[in-house]
Amino acid sequence: MVWGKDGTNGSTRSDVDSSMDTGHSRLHELGYKQELKRDLSVLSNFAFSFSIISVLTGITTLYNTGLKFGGPVAMTYGWFIAGFFTMIVGLSMAEICSSYPTSGGLYYWSAKLSGNEWAPFASWMTGWFNIVGQWAVTTSIDFSLAQLLQVIILLSTGGNNGGGYLASKYVVIGFHGGILLIHAIINSLSITWLSFFGQLAAIWNVLGVFVLMILIPTVATERASADFVFSHFNTENDAGIHSKLYIFVLGLLMSQYTLTGYDASAHMTEETKHADKNGPKGIISAIGVSIIAGWGYLLGITFAVNNIPYLLSTDNDAGGYAIAEVFYLAFKSRYGNGVGGIICLGVVAVAIFFCGMSSVTSNSRMAYAFSRDGAMPLSSLWHKVNKQEVPLNAVWLSAFISFCMALTSLGSLVAFQAMVSIATIGLYIAYALPIFFRVTLARKSFVPGPFNLGRYGILVGWVAVLWVATITVLFSLPVAYPIAKDTLNYTPVAVGGLFILSVSSWILSARHWFKGPITNIDT
Repeated sequence: MVWGKDGTNGSTRSDVDSSMDTGHSRLHELGYKQELKRDLSVLSNFAFSFSIISVLTGITTLYNTGLKFGGPVAMTYGWFIAGFFTMIVGLSMAEICSSYPTSGGLYYWSAKLSGNEWAPFASWMTGWFNIVGQWAVTTSIDFSLAQLLQVIILLSTGGNNGGGYLASKYVVIGFHGGILLIHAIINSLSITWLSFFGQLAAIWNVLGVFVLMILIPTVATERASADFVFSHFNTENDAGIHSKLYIFVLGLLMSQYTLTGYDASAHMTEETKHADKNGPKGIISAIGVSIIAGWGYLLGITFAVNNIPYLLSTDNDAGGYAIAEVFYLAFKSRYGNGVGGIICLGVVAVAIFFCGMSSVTSNSRMAYAFSRDGAMPLSSLWHKVNKQEVPLNAVWLSAFISFCMALTSLGSLVAFQAMVSIATIGLYIAYALPIFFRVTLARKSFVPGPFNLGRYGILVGWVAVLWVATITVLFSLPVAYPIAKDTLNYTPVAVGGLFILSVSSWILSARHWFKGPITNIDT
């Protein structure tokens, strides 16, 4: 890992005015005008990615999956396995980001690294996997918040066994729409306000993890033993799966789903000071801090677990929402009521809210950049920025599409899960494509930026690509047997559908007019 002296690395890059922001200068070298306000510090850039990763969001949302498939062992050790390889992917992305600090991020990287002949197609495929994956991420984040609000209301009105109110699927989708509306309004503010909210979100996530990992096991009257937390492997599930390796693999989904979304640092580079250095720092630090904070949160919560079947049962007070039941029981056993647990769920809900807010920010910047290069229908509309230098139309487009994707939940939760499965696999495919081009077609021609991996860049890149290929296969495996329409894993269907649509649109239309990233510095 190498940092160039004074922000350079002695490469063949043209000299730039040292008095100018290095990210701004590099953007000009790449052929783009500075249209967005460059006002984010490295801390703010980190905050956006850290808030989207949001360990409180991912772990809370998929803790049921971790408990069901492998339990403590799959979560405690699986977290570090997923974390290690996520850092490998992040390091490769950071190296490319340092050379190409633009809001387009992944799809721009693919175009530059795949060569003139393949650039348009590579850019098209990467861009659509990236933006649809991002919309799916926002959909899943805000829908998970809507579901958590449903559980908070249920527990606050007496619980599942005390006549509590369980909101219908229509009320939940209403919550989802309201949350997205608020996120769109916040993202309509200037980057100065977004920077403030982003830093507040990062602080909230760190403090929230620290407080909950200590408070919950401390309050609980019955705690799990260290032996249970570090060595108990849960093989009991209603999915008809008995292979320990298979179970462990399925349990990894919780960790890998959580450690997603750090490409936000790349999409915010045109608004980040010295982005060729601070963009990579944002990616790497967000992943590193999330790995440490997430493991602490996992340990703290799991030390309060003592009856896995009951926590997963739909007959408990939280209706089967495991972490909510853990919080609720911890305070109820100590104080006779679960009010404290409900307040703790509120802490998590705020973290998820911030996570969704930052996700919409990242979505809008990707849509802004992709439409700047004419890749989206009505591109001229989504590329517009207002007087505060905010891509306002792209913000509202992202919120609207995320709401439409969530409407599938009204028909079938299976269909909804297929939609949001793109959030993990689809997004990681978009991460892997430019890295693949970096270690193959651009192996000798790639000119690194201030941050680079030196001679280890090729090795790290190949490990990253192979890991993404591995999880793409693993997370497409059936999650229940016998396989039926209600138990089928629709991930390959959703991801394959996106692939077919992207390729078809390229063959039928885009290959005739889409030429990849278009410079605009002279327009």
